[in-house]
Amino acid sequence: MTLRLLLVRHGLSSFNLERRIQGRNDLSTLTEEGHQQASKTGQVLSNLPINAVYSSPLKRAASTTNNILEASNHNLQPVFDEGLLEIELGPWSGMTADEVKKKYPQVYNTWRTQPEELILTREDGSTFKPIQELKNQAKDFLERIVKEHSPKKDQTILVVAHNAILRCIILELLKQPKQGFRRIQIDNSSLTIFNLRPSKFNSYEVQLECLNSTTHLNSGFPKRGAHGARIILVRHGETDWNLQGRFQGQIDIPLNKSGKEQAKAAGLFLREIALDKAFSSSMTRPRQTAEAIIENQSGIKIELQSELIEIGHGLWEGKLESEIQKEWPELLETWKNHPEKVQMPEGETVQEVWTRSVKCWEEISSALSSKETALVVAHDAVNKTILCHLLGMSPADIWTIKQGNGCVTIVDICKEANQPDVVTCLNLTSHLGGVIDNTAAGAL
Repeated sequence: MTLRLLLVRHGLSSFNLERRIQGRNDLSTLTEEGHQQASKTGQVLSNLPINAVYSSPLKRAASTTNNILEASNHNLQPVFDEGLLEIELGPWSGMTADEVKKKYPQVYNTWRTQPEELILTREDGSTFKPIQELKNQAKDFLERIVKEHSPKKDQTILVVAHNAILRCIILELLKQPKQGFRRIQIDNSSLTIFNLRPSKFNSYEVQLECLNSTTHLNSGFPKRGAHGARIILVRHGETDWNLQGRFQGQIDIPLNKSGKEQAKAAGLFLREIALDKAFSSSMTRPRQTAEAIIENQSGIKIELQSELIEIGHGLWEGKLESEIQKEWPELLETWKNHPEKVQMPEGETVQEVWTRSVKCWEEISSALSSKETALVVAHDAVNKTILCHLLGMSPADIWTIKQGNGCVTIVDICKEANQPDVVTCLNLTSHLGGVIDNTAAGAL
């Protein structure tokens, strides 16, 4: 039972093109490119069953919604919900970014570096925090959606809105990580997917399946903007034990035939990206994946990193979940619900994996120049701990992040002091077929 949320940002608008602040005003409209982006989004969603559609009523989002529904042939009547209105930026609306920077330099710097702390003044003289108001709006919208469309039923809901409100919805689902607004990127007509499932401890558990995918737009990957180095994080391809649902851990299982095909597909997917360096876990399955990817590059040597090897499952390694259930039922239950509390029998804790993998990641990222692009290939648990760290989350949150076999994640390293790196897109699997991640569930 899953409530799937498809979150789509509106297509390129006239104000986007002019670098004007849009906010809550309704003066901006879709450009011709924006209409085309929306139609392409509709085409890629045409094979997915969609039960309901919610859209911001602002023209740029409403037009995107109508284009998506027309291109996808979904005969649905959208609900235009004011809970999806864009952020209120008061006096800034309609101004270019350069004009705001020149007229309100200190306040603009706060917006750029600490957006949650931004305070603006309304026409009546009252002050307000735009991000805090938007977070409350996002929380209210989600509560209404979950009440209307229970995670206890299999349903797919399309939500079309704007950059800031979508970020706030995403951050609400991720339990409001610190500096979260700056940790993610949402591009025009991008697709983000969340899976909400019933939970015995909360109203639902959350899985981020995909973040900011733009591959359906045929425009390559999201732009780097003003960021520094870029790291392409990949999970290794499928193994026989992934397919069987066995706990692999540090047993050195190689890729199977499908895994080799996934690795090759990832290489083709990334062929237009010029890699400067490549790093891999020292185990066979990620090394084989990295080798397949750099076949499309020239002069790249893979640097093997022992700190990136998979979590040590100890006595669980090589076993199916059903076998572990018989011998360690309580520990397995804790692992599923509170992974941060589990010491694997003769194995590792998530915190131990977190410590070594994040240390290795930071050593790699800090050694890159601002113009370099690096490949890092590792494992499910390792990638999840790195991504939880980058998103401002904790070891308790590893199940929130999905990493399919052969998936691609892009991280842009921030050059500014005291600013987080940006998870530009996460768990892209379109090169393996479709917008939904259908890779082996495996056993972590």
